[in-house]
Amino acid sequence: MKFIADLHIHSFYSRATSKDLTFEHLYKWARIKGVNVVATGDVAHPGWLEEMKEKLEPAEEGLFKLKDEYVKKINDEIPNACDGIVRFLIGGEISNIYKKYDKVRKVHNVVFTPSFEATQKLQARLEKIGNIRSDGRPILGLDSRDLLEIVLDVDPHAYLIPAHIWTPWFSMLGSKSGFDSVEECFGDLTEHIFALETGLSSDPPMNWRLSQLDKYTLVSNSDAHSPQKLAREANVFNTDLSYNSLFDALKTSDPEKFWGTIEFFPEEGKYHYDGHRKCGIRWDPKTTLEHNCICSVCGKPVTVGVSHRVETLADREEGEKSVRAHPFKSLIPLTEILGEIYQVGAGSKKVIENYELLLNKLGPELSILQDIPLEEIKQAGNVLLEEGIKRMRNGDVTLDGGYDGEYGVIKLFEEGEREKFGTQIGFFGIDERTNNKGNKRI
Repeated sequence: MKFIADLHIHSFYSRATSKDLTFEHLYKWARIKGVNVVATGDVAHPGWLEEMKEKLEPAEEGLFKLKDEYVKKINDEIPNACDGIVRFLIGGEISNIYKKYDKVRKVHNVVFTPSFEATQKLQARLEKIGNIRSDGRPILGLDSRDLLEIVLDVDPHAYLIPAHIWTPWFSMLGSKSGFDSVEECFGDLTEHIFALETGLSSDPPMNWRLSQLDKYTLVSNSDAHSPQKLAREANVFNTDLSYNSLFDALKTSDPEKFWGTIEFFPEEGKYHYDGHRKCGIRWDPKTTLEHNCICSVCGKPVTVGVSHRVETLADREEGEKSVRAHPFKSLIPLTEILGEIYQVGAGSKKVIENYELLLNKLGPELSILQDIPLEEIKQAGNVLLEEGIKRMRNGDVTLDGGYDGEYGVIKLFEEGEREKFGTQIGFFGIDERTNNKGNKRI
């Protein structure tokens, strides 16, 4: 069966995350988004493991489902049109900070386990090394290679995937504290790495430029710090719904079983270009090199972003493909599309009301963005929404890349262009003074 999986998120135990990152809200937003498998997040936190045991029960092999008593509490908040299976898979991020080859390394890794028992064993091993209770994503003074060794020892079906591998500050290939290859990071255990997470600031074509990455399956996940961010990036599978089938698809990279990824436009990521946010400096790699990587405002080194780092390590020209390339689609969150149409913030009342209306009429967000015929979208919304989604699907967008922790901006319409499509009272063919009776509020 075809299903969508988001394999890297957090819980409310992680610092700087939403208090709504509970299993009930994750279930709700998985239904709203159209995601079928969601990682639990925070695999190393004992408190979160207790929540798993309380609220989840075994489903298909290696997967879990929310118990009926908790589903009933949240069901009334989910539009009827957003129907679908939701399963949980145990997995979460660990921050490794350590010294190797005379340099401080800061690498985030995502670890997966097939059972509560294996998770408990993992936590027992990690607690001997550092504090795993103060933060859902613990910071451990542990070499990534040694973390992998522990994971392999805990259970033969426990796995590790390096997280957002290009992020400057905390990743395997990051410009500030990473390595230049997978082998440098994992040494003699490199053969046990079979997939790499590309992160929000890069997409598959950027990674295809490095022949050293050809042997790995490229995955994409949301790294969500709130349930609403679920599936801003995700993976598409065509396998049996089970833990082993999912990971076998990643290990073999079989195109019949792993159908590719759902992506951000990488320019929207926080570290796509180089620069200094406080100084208002945003540069492409060429401009950075012309300035010797020194900020023209403050005179300090700029934060070198993903695009520059890829260019540094690449041994292929732009446009060349990996031998293991999988399809991908670049999407814009529906609330951002509505925000641009209305010329208001993505979290505004008007956007949320019409987001709910579309969910009630058309179903899950990912279906609206990818699959539903444009004519149906026009009927549920209007011609401006139809045109915006058409442009997104065709990649016809304007991009202002993110830099130094600042998200980029993706635009579908040029200044003043909206007006030529005309206006309607109520935009979606309704009088906005009504309360949209019959539509579920999320």
